[in-house]
Amino acid sequence: MSSSFLKKIFLILFIVAVSTSSGLLGALAGGLAVYRAIGNRQPVVAQPVAIETVSPPSQPKTLLKLGGTEIETAITQAVEKVGPSVVTILVKLPDQTSRFGIIPGGTSSGSGVIISKDGYVITNNHVVEGGKSLSIILANGSELSARLVGSDRFSDLAVLKTDQPVPAVATLGNSDTLKPGETVIAIGSPLGDFKNTVTVGVISATGRSLDTGEGFLLEGMIQTDAAINQGNSGGPLVNLAGEVIGINTLIVRNNPAGGTVVEGLGFAIPSNTARASASQIIAKGYVSRPYLGIRWQWITPSLARRYNLPVEYGVYIGTILPSSPAEKAGLREGDIITAISGIALNDSQPYMNTLFTFEPGTQVELTVQRGKDTLKIKVTLEEASG
Repeated sequence: MSSSFLKKIFLILFIVAVSTSSGLLGALAGGLAVYRAIGNRQPVVAQPVAIETVSPPSQPKTLLKLGGTEIETAITQAVEKVGPSVVTILVKLPDQTSRFGIIPGGTSSGSGVIISKDGYVITNNHVVEGGKSLSIILANGSELSARLVGSDRFSDLAVLKTDQPVPAVATLGNSDTLKPGETVIAIGSPLGDFKNTVTVGVISATGRSLDTGEGFLLEGMIQTDAAINQGNSGGPLVNLAGEVIGINTLIVRNNPAGGTVVEGLGFAIPSNTARASASQIIAKGYVSRPYLGIRWQWITPSLARRYNLPVEYGVYIGTILPSSPAEKAGLREGDIITAISGIALNDSQPYMNTLFTFEPGTQVELTVQRGKDTLKIKVTLEEASG
């Protein structure tokens, strides 16, 4: 056998060995990279009023068994960590009066998550709005009585409290660090029957604005393709570190303009917004909002054309409330507010969202159209009573 033939055989055997070992090393290196990426995440530990301060979560472990039957993933670990703090919320609705007599109120449901060892639970305002009485069902099936601490329809958040011991508390993460493509997990009770259902998706986008149809936008929303259904509202959106980074709120099923049916358009309130609102609700029962003291009608270009108004966008003042900041500043019925401290009001900057960028007690300058005159009127905002 020639020496050149032997060299070729040894070369082939060497290539096969290297190829096999590199595939194994690549799999192990990939698992280690995931482990390090998750383990190096630095959760933000905030200390809002009465919300539990938590230590950084332990590092998730990734077990890779070559030829084995079990792989423990970061997703299962995150669910195991947050799952016990997720609750189903039962809402008893008030009785209704009709011409046929009294119609007993039914029951609706949603989801929520425990954010404090003192028994505080965060959910959506629309889950509990109009409810007569409340209770929560834990992941283990136990039902606890609860009461409404306060709510805020502008952020669609509410806080409940149970005075009975709670099994677990969720960690609120930092939603400002989220990036599109990041894996997230939604946990909740779709239809009220399928408790602690887990769905997985990604962050599709951040900073979305959604028109509520009530004169203001839900701003800074997280968009995700994780399945969210009726009953999931108020439940947590969780990252791979086991932190709650959003409160699931709504889904969009179709495009109102074209009637196109769509899938995978879910939205959640960022955890940083939820933390700030919950802290105020726990402290004083409501979220502090600035108050001007007017009843108003939003002007759009089509409305302006119909009534031959002098501006395309703005707030038409229909009523000045007694002793309000608006009355004290000299605003009149029929005035049209077109800007607040230089911020022009339009479809992307509606009145209430613009007003809410200012703190109660702040003096702002309103640009006001009064007939043919454009006025600058200074007004000191007060705090809404709740």
